Amino acid sequence: MSDLKYFECPNCGGRLEFDSASQKLKCPYCEGTYDPDTFGEEKEYTIENTKWDESDELSVYTCKSCGGAIITDANTVATSCPYCGDPVVLQGNVRGDYKPSRIIPFALDKNAAKKEYKRHLKGKFFLPRAFTDEAVIDEIKGVYVPFWLFDGTANAQIWYDATKVRHWSDADYNYTETSYFKLFRSGRVSYEEVPVDASSLIDDRMTESIEPFDDREFREFNANYLAGYLADKYDISARDCKGKADERIINSTEALFASTTSGYSSVVPTHSRIMLSEGRQEYVMMPMWLLNVKYDNKDYKFAMNGQTGKFVGDLPLDKGKMWGFGIGLFAGISALLILLQYILI
Repeated sequence: MSDLKYFECPNCGGRLEFDSASQKLKCPYCEGTYDPDTFGEEKEYTIENTKWDESDELSVYTCKSCGGAIITDANTVATSCPYCGDPVVLQGNVRGDYKPSRIIPFALDKNAAKKEYKRHLKGKFFLPRAFTDEAVIDEIKGVYVPFWLFDGTANAQIWYDATKVRHWSDADYNYTETSYFKLFRSGRVSYEEVPVDASSLIDDRMTESIEPFDDREFREFNANYLAGYLADKYDISARDCKGKADERIINSTEALFASTTSGYSSVVPTHSRIMLSEGRQEYVMMPMWLLNVKYDNKDYKFAMNGQTGKFVGDLPLDKGKMWGFGIGLFAGISALLILLQYILI
Protein backbone atom coordinates (compact mmCIF):
# COMPACT_ATOMS: atom_id res chain seq x y z
CA MET A 1 0.00 0.00 0.00
CA SER A 2 1.20 3.51 -0.76
CA ASP A 3 1.60 6.36 1.69
CA LEU A 4 0.28 8.77 -0.94
CA LYS A 5 -2.77 6.87 -2.16
CA TYR A 6 -4.76 8.16 0.84
CA PHE A 7 -4.80 11.81 -0.28
CA GLU A 8 -8.53 11.56 -0.94
CA CYS A 9 -10.92 13.31 1.40
CA PRO A 10 -13.11 10.74 3.19
CA ASN A 11 -16.00 13.22 3.19
CA CYS A 12 -16.20 14.42 -0.42
CA GLY A 13 -13.43 12.68 -2.34
CA GLY A 14 -11.50 15.91 -2.93
CA ARG A 15 -7.73 15.91 -3.06
CA LEU A 16 -6.12 16.77 0.28
CA GLU A 17 -3.21 19.18 0.61
CA PHE A 18 -0.99 19.99 3.56
CA ASP A 19 -2.11 23.32 5.05
CA SER A 20 0.81 25.19 6.63
CA ALA A 21 -1.47 27.40 8.77
CA SER A 22 -3.25 24.56 10.56
CA GLN A 23 -0.44 22.01 10.12
CA LYS A 24 -3.04 19.51 8.95
CA LEU A 25 -4.14 17.85 5.72
CA LYS A 26 -7.05 19.96 4.45
CA CYS A 27 -9.70 19.46 1.79
CA PRO A 28 -10.13 22.61 -0.36
CA TYR A 29 -13.76 21.65 -1.11
CA CYS A 30 -15.42 20.63 2.15
CA GLU A 31 -12.63 22.11 4.35
CA GLY A 32 -12.28 18.88 6.29
CA THR A 33 -8.97 18.61 8.16
CA TYR A 34 -6.95 15.55 9.18
CA ASP A 35 -3.83 14.90 11.23
CA PRO A 36 -1.02 14.07 8.75
CA ASP A 37 0.70 11.83 11.29
CA THR A 38 -2.30 9.52 11.67
CA PHE A 39 -4.14 9.88 8.37
CA GLY A 40 -4.05 6.77 6.19
CA GLU A 41 -2.14 3.59 6.79
CA GLU A 42 0.64 4.02 9.35
CA LYS A 43 4.14 2.69 8.64
CA GLU A 44 7.26 2.74 10.73
CA TYR A 45 10.60 3.61 9.16
CA THR A 46 14.10 3.12 10.52
CA ILE A 47 16.75 5.77 9.91
CA GLU A 48 19.48 3.54 8.53
CA ASN A 49 19.15 1.84 5.16
CA THR A 50 15.45 2.64 4.77
CA LYS A 51 14.46 2.84 1.11
CA TRP A 52 11.39 3.93 -0.78
CA ASP A 53 9.18 0.88 -1.24
CA GLU A 54 8.89 0.09 -4.94
CA SER A 55 5.15 -0.25 -4.41
CA ASP A 56 4.88 3.37 -3.20
CA GLU A 57 3.02 5.49 -5.74
CA LEU A 58 5.76 8.09 -6.09
CA SER A 59 7.21 9.45 -9.30
CA VAL A 60 10.25 11.44 -10.40
CA TYR A 61 9.79 14.41 -12.69
CA THR A 62 13.10 15.18 -14.41
CA CYS A 63 13.75 18.60 -15.94
CA LYS A 64 15.19 18.27 -19.45
CA SER A 65 17.04 21.59 -19.13
CA CYS A 66 18.87 21.38 -15.80
CA GLY A 67 18.38 17.75 -14.72
CA GLY A 68 16.47 18.57 -11.54
CA ALA A 69 14.87 15.46 -10.02
CA ILE A 70 11.63 16.18 -8.16
CA ILE A 71 9.83 13.58 -6.04
CA THR A 72 6.06 13.92 -5.93
CA ASP A 73 2.95 11.76 -5.93
CA ALA A 74 1.94 10.05 -9.16
CA ASN A 75 -1.10 12.29 -9.74
CA THR A 76 0.68 15.64 -9.52
CA VAL A 77 1.41 17.56 -12.73
CA ALA A 78 4.25 20.07 -12.20
CA THR A 79 4.08 23.10 -14.49
CA SER A 80 7.70 24.18 -14.26
CA CYS A 81 11.01 23.34 -12.65
CA PRO A 82 11.61 25.34 -9.43
CA TYR A 83 15.31 25.52 -10.25
CA CYS A 84 15.38 26.78 -13.85
CA GLY A 85 11.73 27.57 -14.61
CA ASP A 86 11.41 25.12 -17.53
CA PRO A 87 8.67 22.46 -17.79
CA VAL A 88 9.31 19.15 -16.08
CA VAL A 89 8.41 15.77 -17.52
CA LEU A 90 7.27 12.59 -15.76
CA GLN A 91 10.25 10.25 -15.78
CA GLY A 92 9.21 7.24 -13.72
CA ASN A 93 8.84 5.83 -10.26
CA VAL A 94 11.37 6.37 -7.51
CA ARG A 95 13.36 3.29 -6.66
CA GLY A 96 16.30 2.64 -4.39
CA ASP A 97 16.60 6.06 -2.72
CA TYR A 98 16.65 6.41 1.04
CA LYS A 99 13.65 7.83 2.79
CA PRO A 100 14.34 10.79 5.07
CA SER A 101 13.99 10.09 8.75
CA ARG A 102 12.44 13.46 9.67
CA ILE A 103 10.79 16.47 8.04
CA ILE A 104 10.05 20.08 8.98
CA PRO A 105 6.58 20.90 7.59
CA PHE A 106 5.86 24.15 5.79
CA ALA A 107 4.73 26.87 8.20
CA LEU A 108 4.25 29.58 5.53
CA ASP A 109 2.01 29.21 2.50
CA LYS A 110 2.36 30.47 -1.07
CA ASN A 111 0.67 33.78 -0.34
CA ALA A 112 3.22 34.49 2.38
CA ALA A 113 6.05 33.63 -0.02
CA LYS A 114 4.66 35.95 -2.72
CA LYS A 115 4.21 38.74 -0.18
CA GLU A 116 7.81 38.40 1.00
CA TYR A 117 9.07 38.37 -2.59
CA LYS A 118 7.20 41.61 -3.33
CA ARG A 119 8.60 43.16 -0.16
CA HIS A 120 12.07 42.16 -1.42
CA LEU A 121 11.34 44.14 -4.62
CA LYS A 122 10.07 47.22 -2.82
CA GLY A 123 12.03 50.37 -3.59
CA LYS A 124 13.84 48.81 -6.59
CA PHE A 125 12.84 51.47 -9.16
CA PHE A 126 15.06 50.20 -11.99
CA LEU A 127 13.91 46.60 -11.80
CA PRO A 128 13.07 44.86 -15.10
CA ARG A 129 9.38 44.21 -15.66
CA ALA A 130 9.96 40.45 -15.75
CA PHE A 131 10.50 40.45 -11.99
CA THR A 132 7.20 42.18 -11.19
CA ASP A 133 5.00 40.21 -13.58
CA GLU A 134 2.27 38.51 -11.54
CA ALA A 135 2.35 35.46 -13.80
CA VAL A 136 6.06 35.04 -13.06
CA ILE A 137 5.61 35.61 -9.33
CA ASP A 138 2.85 33.01 -9.25
CA GLU A 139 5.39 30.38 -10.37
CA ILE A 140 7.00 30.37 -6.91
CA LYS A 141 6.95 26.79 -5.67
CA GLY A 142 7.13 25.06 -2.32
CA VAL A 143 9.84 22.40 -2.34
CA TYR A 144 11.04 20.06 0.37
CA VAL A 145 14.80 20.23 -0.06
CA PRO A 146 17.00 17.28 1.02
CA PHE A 147 19.61 17.88 3.71
CA TRP A 148 22.16 15.78 5.50
CA LEU A 149 22.60 16.57 9.20
CA PHE A 150 25.94 15.81 10.84
CA ASP A 151 27.03 15.56 14.45
CA GLY A 152 30.68 16.02 15.29
CA THR A 153 33.27 17.13 17.82
CA ALA A 154 36.15 19.56 17.31
CA ASN A 155 39.24 19.35 19.50
CA ALA A 156 41.00 22.63 18.86
CA GLN A 157 44.16 24.51 19.76
CA ILE A 158 44.66 28.01 18.31
CA TRP A 159 47.52 30.48 18.80
CA TYR A 160 47.23 34.25 18.30
CA ASP A 161 49.44 37.35 18.18
CA ALA A 162 47.74 40.23 19.96
CA THR A 163 48.49 43.85 20.76
CA LYS A 164 47.24 46.52 23.13
CA VAL A 165 47.80 50.14 22.13
CA ARG A 166 47.64 52.99 24.65
CA HIS A 167 47.73 56.71 23.82
CA TRP A 168 48.31 59.68 26.15
CA SER A 169 49.67 63.20 26.05
CA ASP A 170 51.35 65.77 28.26
CA ALA A 171 52.13 69.42 27.74
CA ASP A 172 54.98 68.65 25.36
CA TYR A 173 54.35 65.33 23.60
CA ASN A 174 51.84 62.74 22.40
CA TYR A 175 52.73 59.18 23.40
CA THR A 176 51.84 55.76 22.01
CA GLU A 177 52.64 52.53 23.81
CA THR A 178 52.17 49.17 22.09
CA SER A 179 52.26 45.95 24.13
CA TYR A 180 52.60 42.56 22.42
CA PHE A 181 51.03 39.30 23.61
CA LYS A 182 50.98 35.63 22.69
CA LEU A 183 47.54 34.07 23.22
CA PHE A 184 46.59 30.42 23.32
CA ARG A 185 43.14 28.86 23.35
CA SER A 186 42.34 25.18 23.69
CA GLY A 187 39.09 23.30 24.05
CA ARG A 188 36.59 20.76 22.83
CA VAL A 189 33.36 21.75 21.09
CA SER A 190 30.49 19.42 20.21
CA TYR A 191 28.13 20.10 17.31
CA GLU A 192 24.72 18.61 16.58
CA GLU A 193 22.73 18.59 13.35
CA VAL A 194 25.04 20.67 11.19
CA PRO A 195 23.02 21.01 7.93
CA VAL A 196 24.34 20.59 4.40
CA ASP A 197 21.92 20.65 1.48
CA ALA A 198 22.06 17.44 -0.53
CA SER A 199 20.93 18.85 -3.87
CA SER A 200 23.48 19.93 -6.47
CA LEU A 201 20.86 22.24 -8.01
CA ILE A 202 20.84 24.68 -5.11
CA ASP A 203 23.79 26.90 -4.28
CA ASP A 204 25.04 26.16 -0.76
CA ARG A 205 25.36 29.89 -0.17
CA MET A 206 21.63 30.30 -0.79
CA THR A 207 20.56 27.57 1.62
CA GLU A 208 23.00 28.81 4.25
CA SER A 209 21.68 32.36 3.83
CA ILE A 210 18.13 31.37 4.77
CA GLU A 211 19.20 29.35 7.79
CA PRO A 212 18.59 28.60 10.54
CA PHE A 213 15.70 26.18 10.61
CA ASP A 214 14.12 25.54 14.00
CA ASP A 215 14.94 21.89 14.67
CA ARG A 216 12.30 21.77 17.40
CA GLU A 217 9.73 21.56 14.61
CA PHE A 218 11.12 18.33 13.16
CA ARG A 219 8.59 15.53 12.87
CA GLU A 220 8.97 11.91 11.98
CA PHE A 221 8.81 11.64 8.22
CA ASN A 222 5.39 10.94 6.81
CA ALA A 223 4.74 11.18 3.07
CA ASN A 224 1.42 12.90 3.83
CA TYR A 225 3.36 16.12 4.46
CA LEU A 226 4.33 16.17 0.77
CA ALA A 227 0.71 16.73 -0.33
CA GLY A 228 0.49 19.92 -2.39
CA TYR A 229 4.28 20.41 -2.51
CA LEU A 230 7.24 19.13 -4.47
CA ALA A 231 10.12 17.23 -2.89
CA ASP A 232 13.61 17.04 -4.32
CA LYS A 233 15.49 13.81 -3.74
CA TYR A 234 19.16 14.00 -2.78
CA ASP A 235 21.78 13.65 -5.48
CA ILE A 236 24.81 14.30 -3.25
CA SER A 237 25.74 11.49 -0.89
CA ALA A 238 26.47 11.93 2.81
CA ARG A 239 30.12 11.15 2.12
CA ASP A 240 30.35 13.94 -0.45
CA CYS A 241 28.57 16.39 1.89
CA LYS A 242 30.82 15.59 4.84
CA GLY A 243 33.59 17.94 3.69
CA LYS A 244 31.20 20.89 3.70
CA ALA A 245 30.00 19.97 7.19
CA ASP A 246 33.61 19.77 8.42
CA GLU A 247 34.31 23.19 6.90
CA ARG A 248 31.33 24.69 8.73
CA ILE A 249 32.41 23.09 12.01
CA ILE A 250 35.97 24.40 11.64
CA ASN A 251 34.77 27.92 10.78
CA SER A 252 32.36 27.93 13.72
CA THR A 253 35.08 26.70 16.09
CA GLU A 254 37.51 29.39 14.93
CA ALA A 255 34.84 32.07 15.35
CA LEU A 256 33.93 30.76 18.82
CA PHE A 257 37.55 30.78 19.99
CA ALA A 258 38.14 34.24 18.48
CA SER A 259 35.20 35.58 20.51
CA THR A 260 37.17 34.82 23.70
CA THR A 261 40.04 37.15 22.71
CA SER A 262 38.26 40.49 23.23
CA GLY A 263 39.96 43.39 25.01
CA TYR A 264 42.92 43.71 22.65
CA SER A 265 43.58 46.31 19.97
CA SER A 266 44.34 43.60 17.42
CA VAL A 267 44.26 39.81 17.38
CA VAL A 268 45.69 37.74 14.53
CA PRO A 269 45.58 33.91 14.50
CA THR A 270 48.99 32.50 13.67
CA HIS A 271 48.51 28.76 13.93
CA SER A 272 45.72 26.30 14.60
CA ARG A 273 45.28 22.58 15.13
CA ILE A 274 41.70 21.33 14.86
CA MET A 275 40.94 17.61 14.93
CA LEU A 276 37.43 16.45 14.08
CA SER A 277 35.63 13.38 15.34
CA GLU A 278 32.70 12.10 13.31
CA GLY A 279 29.30 11.46 14.83
CA ARG A 280 25.80 10.59 13.70
CA GLN A 281 24.48 11.55 10.26
CA GLU A 282 20.85 11.82 9.22
CA TYR A 283 18.87 12.42 6.03
CA VAL A 284 16.02 14.94 6.41
CA MET A 285 13.84 17.33 4.41
CA MET A 286 13.46 21.10 4.98
CA PRO A 287 10.83 23.45 3.49
CA MET A 288 11.81 26.16 0.99
CA TRP A 289 9.94 28.39 -1.44
CA LEU A 290 11.89 28.71 -4.71
CA LEU A 291 11.50 31.01 -7.69
CA ASN A 292 13.59 31.26 -10.85
CA VAL A 293 13.28 34.32 -13.10
CA LYS A 294 14.91 34.37 -16.53
CA TYR A 295 16.18 37.78 -17.70
CA ASP A 296 18.74 38.79 -20.30
CA ASN A 297 19.85 35.14 -20.79
CA LYS A 298 20.55 34.71 -17.08
CA ASP A 299 18.77 32.86 -14.28
CA TYR A 300 18.01 34.83 -11.12
CA LYS A 301 17.14 32.56 -8.21
CA PHE A 302 15.21 33.42 -5.07
CA ALA A 303 14.63 31.32 -1.97
CA MET A 304 12.59 31.68 1.19
CA ASN A 305 12.75 29.61 4.34
CA GLY A 306 9.36 27.89 4.42
CA GLN A 307 9.43 27.87 8.20
CA THR A 308 10.77 31.32 9.21
CA GLY A 309 10.20 33.49 6.10
CA LYS A 310 13.83 34.55 5.70
CA PHE A 311 14.25 35.57 2.06
CA VAL A 312 17.30 35.89 -0.25
CA GLY A 313 17.87 36.61 -3.93
CA ASP A 314 19.82 38.85 -6.32
CA LEU A 315 18.18 41.49 -8.49
CA PRO A 316 19.47 43.11 -11.70
CA LEU A 317 19.02 46.67 -12.98
CA ASP A 318 17.07 47.51 -16.12
CA LYS A 319 19.62 49.65 -17.96
CA GLY A 320 16.92 50.99 -20.27
CA LYS A 321 14.89 52.27 -17.33
CA MET A 322 18.01 53.68 -15.69
CA TRP A 323 19.10 55.54 -18.83
CA GLY A 324 15.55 56.73 -19.44
CA PHE A 325 15.36 58.08 -15.91
CA GLY A 326 18.73 59.82 -16.33
CA ILE A 327 17.74 61.40 -19.64
CA GLY A 328 14.39 62.47 -18.23
CA LEU A 329 16.06 63.96 -15.17
CA PHE A 330 18.60 65.81 -17.34
CA ALA A 331 15.83 67.13 -19.59
CA GLY A 332 13.84 68.27 -16.58
CA ILE A 333 16.79 70.08 -15.02
CA SER A 334 17.64 71.69 -18.37
CA ALA A 335 14.06 72.91 -18.79
CA LEU A 336 14.08 74.30 -15.26
CA LEU A 337 17.34 76.19 -15.89
CA ILE A 338 15.94 77.68 -19.14
CA LEU A 339 12.79 78.74 -17.32
CA LEU A 340 14.77 80.35 -14.49
CA GLN A 341 16.96 82.17 -17.02
CA TYR A 342 13.83 83.49 -18.78
CA ILE A 343 12.29 84.67 -15.47
CA LEU A 344 15.48 86.36 -14.29
CA ILE A 345 15.89 88.18 -17.59
